[in-house]
Amino acid sequence: MADTAQERPAATDGGTVPSDARAVLRIDLAALGANWARLDAATGDAECAGVIKADAYGLGLEEIAHALTCQGCRTFFVATLDEGRRIRHVQPGATIYVLDGLLPGAEDYYAGFDLRPVLSSLDEVADWRSYCRRLGRRLPAALHIDTGINRLGIPDGDVRALGADRAAFNDFDLTLIMSHLACADDQASPKNEAQRRKFDTLRAMLPKAKASLANSGGVFLGPKYHYDIVRPGIALYGGRALTGQPNPMQQVVQLTARILQVREVPPGETVGYGAIWRVDAPARIATVACGYADGFLRALSGPTGQPGAVGYIREHPVPVVGRVSMDLLTVDVTNVPPDLARRGGWVEIIGDRVTVDDLTDMAGTIGYELLTRLGRRVHRVYAGVER
Repeated sequence: MADTAQERPAATDGGTVPSDARAVLRIDLAALGANWARLDAATGDAECAGVIKADAYGLGLEEIAHALTCQGCRTFFVATLDEGRRIRHVQPGATIYVLDGLLPGAEDYYAGFDLRPVLSSLDEVADWRSYCRRLGRRLPAALHIDTGINRLGIPDGDVRALGADRAAFNDFDLTLIMSHLACADDQASPKNEAQRRKFDTLRAMLPKAKASLANSGGVFLGPKYHYDIVRPGIALYGGRALTGQPNPMQQVVQLTARILQVREVPPGETVGYGAIWRVDAPARIATVACGYADGFLRALSGPTGQPGAVGYIREHPVPVVGRVSMDLLTVDVTNVPPDLARRGGWVEIIGDRVTVDDLTDMAGTIGYELLTRLGRRVHRVYAGVER
């Protein structure tokens, strides 16, 4: 909610916000934990891992990993070696898979931090085998097989070649066979079942190991998709995993930003770059300290005659008017009491009333993009879990 303090935002259960904070991202770790628990319960005997790549979808890698560990999560998937090293420093007992796979010549970095590469090609398998032989140790790794997304992953013919050469797995410990669903957000897509069947066919050619297919959407496709480990990402952070259906997950993020100035703008004037919003009646316009450099998408601008995004000052909606710029956005506060819409006041930009998915639907993109763009200059407050 918007804050009423003039000089300093109110303290939250995650700590006091400094007076120089121009925008605040509140991350509800209790909601995050509840989302993980809900997903874990939905998957029965399968292990519920946590996908925390891209700085935990922009919310802070170390803090999110700590909160998930406190909830009971023991396995994490990251994209990069750097992310894996960061998590290893704060979670020494976790199982950590690196989705980028094995970078050429970087084998020591994986072994030195007890990271497990997700091998996606015959070359990666050969390099990991060779490295393990040199060390005289059977180090763990996952195998990523492609079932139809055609990004990373070992294609059919190469899986068959690996399956025919059982000596290929003598040198390292195959701990996981995984693939990735292309259309799990659409429960009606025939692609889901086609990929599941192909996954079963291909992994039957390989040595027995734990299996993983389901991402966030895949969790809701039912037990056939759960296998041994599920890998939810966006659903953990409160984002929508299924299109066209209610989102059962709790909202994790709230973004508020300070009002820098309020001005009276007469009819006939325009607001912002490009003069895309024209004033047709006397208006009060608040300039807010949040722009696309902070992660608020430029596509959420409000031209004349077209609804832009809507923030809130307490219970009062304040539509974005004019173009979102690098550091600023402008909102119409004509109908908000002046004691609330004032210099130093706060506007809620993302929260329970206007969610990440609401904004990205308007902008023609997805929640993943908005979350991961929330900038580091936005002050972060973690609430809901004792540290």
